Amino acid sequence: MNMENNSYNPDELHEECGVFGVYDLDGNDIVSTIYYGLFALQHRGQESCGIAVSDTDGPKGAVKAWKGMGLVSEVFTPEHLDTLKGNIGIGHVRYSTAGGSNINNTQPLVLNYIKGTLALAHNGNLVNTPELRKELEYTGAIFQTTIDTEVIAYHIARERLNSATVEEAVRRAMKKLSGAYSLVIMSPRKLIGARDPFGFHPLVIGKRDNAYILASETAALSAADAEFIRDVLPGEVVMINEEGIHSDTSQCNQKIAKCIFEYIYFSRPDSRFDGVSVYNSRIMAGRILAQTYPVEADVVVGVPDSGNAAALGYSLESGIPFGMAFVKNSYVGRTFIKPKQAMRVSSVRIKLNVLPEVVQGKRVVMIDDSIVRGTTSEKIVRMLKKAGATEVHVRISSPPFLYACYFGTDIPTGDQLIAHNNSIDKIRDMIGADSLGYLSAERLSEMIGGDKGYCDACFTGNYPIAPPTQDIRGEYDL
Repeated sequence: MNMENNSYNPDELHEECGVFGVYDLDGNDIVSTIYYGLFALQHRGQESCGIAVSDTDGPKGAVKAWKGMGLVSEVFTPEHLDTLKGNIGIGHVRYSTAGGSNINNTQPLVLNYIKGTLALAHNGNLVNTPELRKELEYTGAIFQTTIDTEVIAYHIARERLNSATVEEAVRRAMKKLSGAYSLVIMSPRKLIGARDPFGFHPLVIGKRDNAYILASETAALSAADAEFIRDVLPGEVVMINEEGIHSDTSQCNQKIAKCIFEYIYFSRPDSRFDGVSVYNSRIMAGRILAQTYPVEADVVVGVPDSGNAAALGYSLESGIPFGMAFVKNSYVGRTFIKPKQAMRVSSVRIKLNVLPEVVQGKRVVMIDDSIVRGTTSEKIVRMLKKAGATEVHVRISSPPFLYACYFGTDIPTGDQLIAHNNSIDKIRDMIGADSLGYLSAERLSEMIGGDKGYCDACFTGNYPIAPPTQDIRGEYDL
């Protein structure tokens, strides 16, 4: 289903953000490292991006930043990068789930306050943003954005007034935050990372020579030619300065709720998340589907990109040959203009095409990561049959979506989800498949080696934190 990553598609899910931070203790410029790190995280957000840097040997608190709407390759020119000189910095890619889609909401946020400067980038979504925002508003705070990231930054700045260090202020602010957050924070002489106590979204530590890196995924470390050190623990605050890494685990708890959809869809297959290979988890999902929903067929194909590994897993388990049936146009950017109705051309066909040589005259098992509203799945099934497939058996490497997500994924409310009011048989008929099978929610833990510490609320309604009582994803849109 990841075929329209760079333009809006109502049948596709989006992760909110990706974060990246670097501190080079030898004083080398790090902007190119951040650029390539963000490039590797582009799949986590294509709406906007930004970089903020500083020089730890220069004027204290002098931050240079550049942000804009669009892809990393669109926002940053060589001229922009040349102006961002510094040896410490953070970067961000964004897709909005809370707050509007506009230039004001781009990150990193850079704040000037009584203790100096603070730059912050955030992946995730808080569930108590309205309460935290009102607390600040009633004491005179003036907001420049509509995002919960600014609320986090203000609370850190407020706690800094009564804290000996920035990391202590982060730790104290975390006690007020409820929801999902992986943070990278730059102060004049420190790089700080923090992950919510449930560990909803990943945050990892890497090192290249004498430079330390914080990133949303290990794939971004590889892009920066850095060595993976370890994951930031759920609830942990790490502070990196000229003396190395310092850790505080006082807010780590026993209940972990990692987003299971990081393994199914969001993270790159070459990433590892809390010791589990994303690629291997998708292979296992395909194997489980083959065990649960076997079918006589001639070829197994995956919908690019996240469906490919699951399709290979299905093939390995079932013995049915694996085939590459889809050609994906990787050069359709977020500014892609959808064809006019008169052209009678599907935007899905422009971005994804079927190889008739792979499916013609064959019974096809098609693996995809999810079905949201069903419109894209219906189009792909139709394309396969038009290309000559005699049967199309759809297998989905996640359970049916039944509930909204409030922790950083834009899964819509129930009425907009095809599985909310329709049976599996009805969905099968609606998308035109010959059979349909979803991964069982009871077997999700097998994807990640039997680990039970994950959040599957979008499938089961079992939220690890009570969901908000008001619309946190649209109330503050500008």
